[in-house]
Amino acid sequence: MTPEASTPLATPAPAVTPPPPIGKPASRPALTDAQGGELLNRLLPAGIPDRKGWNADIIGAFSHLKIPYTPKYFCAVLAVAEQESGFSPDPVVPNLSKIVWGEIEQRRQKYLIPGFVVDAAMQKKSPDGRSYKQRVDALRTKREMNALFEDMVRELPFGQTIFEHKNPIRDGGPMQVSVAFAETHVRAWPYPYRYAGSLRDEVFTRRGSVYFGSAILLQYPAPYSQMVYRFADYNAGRYASRNAAFQQAVARLSGRKLALDGDIMLYRDKMNRALSGEASETQKALQALSGRLGMSADDMLRDLRLEKLSGFAQTALYQKVFALAGARAPREIMPQIVLVSPKFTRRLTTEWFARRVDGRYQSCLARAGA
Repeated sequence: MTPEASTPLATPAPAVTPPPPIGKPASRPALTDAQGGELLNRLLPAGIPDRKGWNADIIGAFSHLKIPYTPKYFCAVLAVAEQESGFSPDPVVPNLSKIVWGEIEQRRQKYLIPGFVVDAAMQKKSPDGRSYKQRVDALRTKREMNALFEDMVRELPFGQTIFEHKNPIRDGGPMQVSVAFAETHVRAWPYPYRYAGSLRDEVFTRRGSVYFGSAILLQYPAPYSQMVYRFADYNAGRYASRNAAFQQAVARLSGRKLALDGDIMLYRDKMNRALSGEASETQKALQALSGRLGMSADDMLRDLRLEKLSGFAQTALYQKVFALAGARAPREIMPQIVLVSPKFTRRLTTEWFARRVDGRYQSCLARAGA
């Protein structure tokens, strides 16, 4: 779930590794593909469309990503897929046509393009035989919207201008996977399937969305006590739950009010971890604590650059902050992020998302008797 205006994209790990066990290590031997498929079939909710296809795509993703076949991991992926799409391979977005027309108009005004120019261009026949106006009016899913924007950027005279030479659709498929994450992940862990078109197009398929969604959710080491914090990270970005707890500790030590959003630094490009050059409020609070921490600004910056990686928890800065905060200071909390998107008609947050997914996760575990 990656709303257009607020949620940080999941960040890549340069060295991708299988996730560690959550809770107690399993004492039983690893399941075979056939055994994993049987277990997954018991966990899939009754009545979902193409049950066999969902089973095959999830088993394929887990096999290639080296994620163990366990009820907890299967249920985590199933819970996210159910929350994001209700297991629809191409979920319908209400009022999508209205949203897209609003986006086009907003960008037309931004770039001072006369309305009659846009109106005339939208009457042009598109590659699928319909006019662009007809396609916008008929939009129902993000997959259709992605294909539409690809054609508009490529073919319309104002397309590259108002869409800034790129497709504005950032995520899709039944697990609402970030396209940027997929493009980064394949550089560290090659995508195992052949596909027609672009990797972006593959993200909008069930197979691609399940594969990259499983990777975002599970294929990184995180020392969380409960799966719900991975669900929060799925929405807010990897390690957001850990980093929000770090921000809370810094806020209490410094006496400053900080946003507990899991983003310790300010970024120009989060996916590639390119810093903006400005100090965040958390950095400023840490600088005020430099004497108590016994660390220079350069030393702190060195450690803060690791905030999106597992190794941040082993840095001197992290360890010294929690040494001052005390053993009772939590190491994981819900990131406090309000989700903003034209798709939403009420106030939603990352915590709302994580709790909703966790409810589905617990129901799945009950089906497993776990």
